[in-house]
Amino acid sequence: MTQIKFRIYVDTSVIGGCLDEEFSNESNRLLEAAKRNKITFVVSDVVLRELLRAPKEVRDTYESIPDESIELLPENMEALKLAKAYVAAKVVTVKSQNDAIHVAYATIARVDAIVSWHFKHIVRLDRMKGYNRVNFENGYGVLEIISPKEVIIDD
Repeated sequence: MTQIKFRIYVDTSVIGGCLDEEFSNESNRLLEAAKRNKITFVVSDVVLRELLRAPKEVRDTYESIPDESIELLPENMEALKLAKAYVAAKVVTVKSQNDAIHVAYATIARVDAIVSWHFKHIVRLDRMKGYNRVNFENGYGVLEIISPKEVIIDD
């Protein structure tokens, strides 16, 4: 059986997770899969801006991923509009706008999943249902929202 190469939107928590004792096993497993070109990391300008404020070790971790395993999404007004719809629907508050923007970018890019360690504002059942309700109301498909533990890449 031919393995499908998944396109997964990763937020900054996954990249930073490579250096965190609690999250390093799963985050590094994903990073290694990207380095072997088994998956594509889809990132947005928001991820890149967050990385600018991250410690050097986190930036270096991101920079270790080969270019052919990264798909960079350009700034997108459609994503910003969808993120505002999440806030208006009270899926998250305006204080969590960047999390909403991550989800919006992933939705519009039609990735296979958004992968995050952010359990407060992204990977949480009530939030998942809220994001997908707004997605449906705005003509988008369902977005899979998962933690790195749920991404299995066979060798």
